[in-house]
Amino acid sequence: MEFFSTPWLSALLAIVLIDLVLAGDNAIVIALAARQLPAHLQRKAIVWGTLGAIVVRSGMTVGVVWLLKIPGLMLVGGLGLVWVAYKLLEPQAGDGEAHQPAAATFWGAMKTIVIADALMGIDNVLGVAGAAKGSFDLVIIGLLISVPIVVWGSTLVLRLVERFPVIIYIGAGVLAYTAAHMIVGEPLLDAVFDPSLLNRVLVHVLLIVGVLSAGWWTARRAARAPAAAD
Repeated sequence: MEFFSTPWLSALLAIVLIDLVLAGDNAIVIALAARQLPAHLQRKAIVWGTLGAIVVRSGMTVGVVWLLKIPGLMLVGGLGLVWVAYKLLEPQAGDGEAHQPAAATFWGAMKTIVIADALMGIDNVLGVAGAAKGSFDLVIIGLLISVPIVVWGSTLVLRLVERFPVIIYIGAGVLAYTAAHMIVGEPLLDAVFDPSLLNRVLVHVLLIVGVLSAGWWTARRAARAPAAAD
């Protein structure tokens, strides 16, 4: 496609829309991963975590044709994302961990951000690569567009989380929903999900309820532990 031709501009518009729709859950996971950091490290984690995620996603996009040939890719990514959603609901570390070096906590957040984005970015990668129709310049532009969307979105979500902690559960629910969407979209499971809308709905409900319930139970058990020790 030629630069600024009608097909090129149409493809670019499609990529922008894909980024706007699919970058939201990435912004949520970055904000939730950074929420436990000291205030002076939160912005740094968001920026560097996003850049690291973009580097990983760039490699995924370049290899999208190869990725499409991997059986079970969406299933594995979805199951991995379920674990990420649950881990984000775990209670914050106690005083013993609070005295750890800030860098350890920072790199822990970075690891969560990059891994979660790699798992969640599959839909985005496939969508952008499909909309670009083989145009590598559009793929790069699409990735560059996603950076400010994710950074701005992460900062906004982080501020809201500080004021309304219940957003943590909402965010984990969004991640669980994304995981369910990836699992039911796995081509290897078409025989299970394509003929039955009920099966699709059940997977979404079970994963969302399961993740939130497990997170709530873990937090409740952690809250009771100090009382039991006394």
